[in-house]
Amino acid sequence: MTRVDVRFARARDGVTLGYQMFGQGPPLVWLPSLSNIVAQWRIPALRAAYEGLAGSLTVVLYDGRGTGVSDRRIDLGDLGLDAHLRDLHAVLDDAGLHRVSLLGYYHSVPTALAFAARNPGRVDRLVLFGGTARLREAMLPAQTQALLSLVDQDWGLFADAAATAWLGWDAASSGRWTAEAFRTATSAPIAKAWFEAARDIDVTGELSAVRAPALVLHRQGEQRIPAETSRRLADALPDGRFVELPGATPTLFIENQDADLRLVTGFVTAGWPTAAGPAGFPGAGGPAGSPGAAGRSAAGRLTPRETEVLGLLASGDSNAEIARRLGIAVHTVERHLSSIYRKLGARGRSDAVRLMLDFRHPG
Repeated sequence: MTRVDVRFARARDGVTLGYQMFGQGPPLVWLPSLSNIVAQWRIPALRAAYEGLAGSLTVVLYDGRGTGVSDRRIDLGDLGLDAHLRDLHAVLDDAGLHRVSLLGYYHSVPTALAFAARNPGRVDRLVLFGGTARLREAMLPAQTQALLSLVDQDWGLFADAAATAWLGWDAASSGRWTAEAFRTATSAPIAKAWFEAARDIDVTGELSAVRAPALVLHRQGEQRIPAETSRRLADALPDGRFVELPGATPTLFIENQDADLRLVTGFVTAGWPTAAGPAGFPGAGGPAGSPGAAGRSAAGRLTPRETEVLGLLASGDSNAEIARRLGIAVHTVERHLSSIYRKLGARGRSDAVRLMLDFRHPG
């Protein structure tokens, strides 16, 4: 992809926001956490993710107030939810986008939820990763608390630790560029004020007003945000669905990048693939927007019980949870899964879920 220019929008309170827009297809706005949209393009895996999304979607990236290329001359006492919503409104208005899908990532998850609740006619779909409606919950894990303690002690060390110890990047070029993106995203005083404001953000009271379908994705290590936190968020939304992605690196589009891209672009372009919505997630058997022939054929070979097991698997249930729901033994679930994998030609849980998403689930 050729160089993507930075555009600038102005919020109602005069703060200038830097943003980029590229690609083709339905618009997806990737809401920021601590970001630097210019530096992030230097990270090979993240650049590949942007280019992968741009093949099917019009992608909008922006730096929130006080970060990246956006205005850093800001009121440190005004970094709460309302400020984040002003930033989003400004970018959408400047880009001329009325109706969009939103990708909430970590600390921007409540912003995506609040915008969808307050502007139901402007949001098609939500993709939510790594966050909660009550941000304090996402900041509770001990490893996160240890990381945040570094913010005003040693900003450089915080950036290195965030990139390597917390996000799991290696020490090679990707890790170094990720640390540099964190380091240049903002200053320690702004970051400290930003995290302090985040602890008070709570949009749980607005969840019932969110009408957009919401895909709640989870991939975390044991010391980070527990899966149950993301599952509760999905359950609290009128049209939410929880999917636990394989792996332990707490990122999206990095570990199992191709699978993540297919899942997200398929959802944004086509919606739910079950009776709750149109089929059409792109998958191994066919092009985007059409069910794969391999998936349809395999679906016909599954027994009713295997279909039940696969449906619960796609909802993010563990083997033990599937056994409890169906009243069968865990080893019986494992036997069904082995049969499902064989019939679908899947290499494991994630492959089976992706293939299932490529055809309309019959039950």
